[in-house]
Amino acid sequence: MRTPVNTAQAQAWNGDEGRHWSDRHDRWNAINEGFNPLLLAAAAIAPDDRVLDIGCGAGQTTRLAAEAATRGSVLGLDLSAPMLERARTLAAGHAPGRIAFEQGDAQIHPLPTAAFDAAISRFGIMFFDDPAAAFANIARALRAGGRLAFVCMADPARTEWVRVLDQVRAALLLPPLDTRPPTGPGMFSLAEPDEIHRLLDAAFTGVRTAPVEAAGHFGRDAADAADHLLSSGPGRHLVELLDGAAPADHDHRSGTERVRAALTTALTPYERPEGVRLRTSAWLVTATRP
Repeated sequence: MRTPVNTAQAQAWNGDEGRHWSDRHDRWNAINEGFNPLLLAAAAIAPDDRVLDIGCGAGQTTRLAAEAATRGSVLGLDLSAPMLERARTLAAGHAPGRIAFEQGDAQIHPLPTAAFDAAISRFGIMFFDDPAAAFANIARALRAGGRLAFVCMADPARTEWVRVLDQVRAALLLPPLDTRPPTGPGMFSLAEPDEIHRLLDAAFTGVRTAPVEAAGHFGRDAADAADHLLSSGPGRHLVELLDGAAPADHDHRSGTERVRAALTTALTPYERPEGVRLRTSAWLVTATRP
């Protein structure tokens, strides 16, 4: 693998964050897989297509793309060695000879020129340190007329799990979650359509952003969903904030115990017979390589 220039993200996704997502790939797929039909329909993958899956993670969308490209091929690209190890295991015996995975930084990875008919991504495209360079590299890898389709986070105020985290912060007397689009990589870095157009218009034509939503399955019940969120990056961050703050009066519980209790309380209203379901708001972005 060429040495990544997106060093902070490479460290995170090859460290605790990458191991967490690899170990819990089934849980995260249950949260995000409602966007799969929308993404694949937008990509319009044909049987002979060659597909690039950017930020493929544990490879669910890679495998689905291979099911659509029945005579074609799919390359999954990701920074994370733990997630790619999981992806290769899950893809073993699936579409033999038509799925491959490479570890690399999409900003600089030496993708072959004009080698792909379509490029897709499900929430794997918001973490570039230099998004302009990444999208230029992806465009170069697409043939003329090749299609780009991806899903990225939209307005956080419209996403229920963000509202849950806000309730938890309020209950624990912590400052509100700062969900302004960051100047660098992050979940909400592409939350503004104007920013998406600014980045893509240089290398693509026909850029379109469509608002989409999907309900994800976060757990069997509030307690199970709370345990999952507690193990995630935002959950661990809440524990760190509490552990670094002055102890609450008459509350001798650890930060982990307090966050778990607050999460369970905030998630209880979302319990249904089929489990805890929370809606995520996103942009479905499509564009064409000139």
